[in-house]
Amino acid sequence: MAAAPSAASRIAVVTGASSGIGAATARQLAAAGYRVVLTARRKDRIEALAEELTTAGHSAVAYQLDVTDRAAVDEFASAFKTIGVLVNNAGGALGADPVATGDPDHWRSMYETNVIGTLNVTQALLPKLEASGDGVVVVVSSTAGHGTYEGGAGYVAAKHGEHVLAETLRLEIVGRPVRVVEIAPGMVRTEEFALTRFGGDTDKAAKVYEGVAEPLTADDVAETITWAVTRPSHVNIDLLVVRPRAQASNTKVHREQG
Repeated sequence: MAAAPSAASRIAVVTGASSGIGAATARQLAAAGYRVVLTARRKDRIEALAEELTTAGHSAVAYQLDVTDRAAVDEFASAFKTIGVLVNNAGGALGADPVATGDPDHWRSMYETNVIGTLNVTQALLPKLEASGDGVVVVVSSTAGHGTYEGGAGYVAAKHGEHVLAETLRLEIVGRPVRVVEIAPGMVRTEEFALTRFGGDTDKAAKVYEGVAEPLTADDVAETITWAVTRPSHVNIDLLVVRPRAQASNTKVHREQG
């Protein structure tokens, strides 16, 4: 059974909460008894989600935030004395070009959001997590952080960086009352991930999931995150890789013929 969060650790901050895995995680953490702080760049989206959760009897507040803006992140962090959970979910992929022709701006943007954004928020909130006496840092990486594939080098490089950030932080703060959890999803079908990656090209986005009977959903990943967070405080889920049954690796996916 999941333990109810203690009074000192019941605030959960979720970045990238405007859609997909972030929004689903916010819903599930709220249902688990956390006071959820929703952050994202799209203010209208997170305000609507906060209203939805509040109407359902949960505690939620929206805060517009760009995780790549360190001054804004520091200002955000100053509002808290303690928090219990930080879910670093903000990120994403841009393009699927080979190394020879990849767009450096895409690479830079992915690194800034996935790695530097995670670094910014984690650094700013780590003292607040420690002050709770029972904090959890969650890094939502990807199976791309554990293996490469053609056409994915920019995203893969960023997610490898995020994985190393989590792994190193766990070593550096061992003995302090903060757990570091990495959740690495494989193929997840959300409303925006592939569409954003391919610049709004719906045909290219659809081909990612073509023939795959049941990719993961945002709720599948959110449930995994919530499960890891709600383990007893002495239990650390260092790394959990979650894929749909149809995906054996980043490059081996079963696709049914139509």
